Amino acid sequence: MKPTYLASTALCLALATPALAVETTDVLGTYADIAAANYADSVTTAKTLQAAVNALVADPSAANLQAAKDAWLAARVPYQQTEVFRFGNAIVDDWEGKVNAWPLDEGLIDYVDASYGGPTDENAAAALNVIANASFELSGETIDASEITPALLEDTLQEADGVEANVATGYHAVEFLLWGQDLNGHGTGAGNRPWTDYAAGDACTNGNCDRRGEYLVAATDLLVSDLEWMAAQWVEGGDARAELTADADAGIAAILTGMGSLSYGETAGERMRLGVMLNDPEEEHSCFADNTHNDHFYNGVGIQSVYLGSYTGIDGTVVSGPSLSELVAETDAALDLEMRTKLSDAVLALGRIKTAAESGFTYDMMLERGNEAGEALIMGGVNGLIDQTRSIERVIAALGADGIEIEGSDSLDDPEAVFQ
Repeated sequence: MKPTYLASTALCLALATPALAVETTDVLGTYADIAAANYADSVTTAKTLQAAVNALVADPSAANLQAAKDAWLAARVPYQQTEVFRFGNAIVDDWEGKVNAWPLDEGLIDYVDASYGGPTDENAAAALNVIANASFELSGETIDASEITPALLEDTLQEADGVEANVATGYHAVEFLLWGQDLNGHGTGAGNRPWTDYAAGDACTNGNCDRRGEYLVAATDLLVSDLEWMAAQWVEGGDARAELTADADAGIAAILTGMGSLSYGETAGERMRLGVMLNDPEEEHSCFADNTHNDHFYNGVGIQSVYLGSYTGIDGTVVSGPSLSELVAETDAALDLEMRTKLSDAVLALGRIKTAAESGFTYDMMLERGNEAGEALIMGGVNGLIDQTRSIERVIAALGADGIEIEGSDSLDDPEAVFQ
């Protein structure tokens, strides 16, 4: 009986001892661990995309084009969850435009339909078509583009003339090169670029197939190297991890800033509400591939993961630890429950959009003027994100995290300004 007595005594002591408080430094460590795992998954899926792109260019076929598209779609799943690390972490904000800038004037890169138009007062390079031109004038200089390299894309073309719409790199440049323009308006269907746009000799369609392949490979190689760089910033000894953990209060503020800004101004506002107001399919985040429903959904999942301190990787591995949720619960258990409920509600609302889109009611169809069912679905997601942001604001107050500014959007804060 003695062993049983000792075990029972130990149990009683454990129950009588208050749980140790969650350390802020441990919460920051979990956040950095999740970032490291999430960016590592983004690298892994981007490398799979890279292999598929190389196979397409080496051996063009309908099957290889579809494989590259599938790899691109899979690569977006982990990456969209990383967007919650924006806004609060300067190192991410300064870098993010290289890999996920949107929207883009795709005429800078390749051929476009006649309805697209030509250069504009806002962007003289809107229809430059680098793929069709081995030499061109840009910013008053003659550019030698006889070889399309990552350096040309990154150093010369990206945001050429200081215009943000001149997106030459990242996921959406690759997306355009795989799908082509979506010319269906609010109708069914994504972009429909033929595989023969990468074919050799007489089989080549729309000209310059070899240069199109060069551009696609260069853009994908650059995407991989950019993601590798960011992944390295979050491992032990990385600059992003060091900056986050240097000041505990500032670190918690960074987490909350990222959650609130992605939730409110960026996703609910600029990516969702604005599209409903303008009824414009060009406002889709992934407009060429019709993948916007997944973009929004995984943004929501990323926000939730950071708060709960748990990320599920692409191979099913779970990275978890002391969480912001536990830190809040120590101060206000009811508020923590509210926050967790609002996060779940928002993900469910975004999930309804995803389910509808995957059943054939695509996001661009939802955006059509007068489509009440579509507007209701999108606004359900918008309202869910706004509701969770209000709870994030209460968390900020409860934790005394002063000086946090959550990104806004005219579409939410000053709708009349959208049309001025």
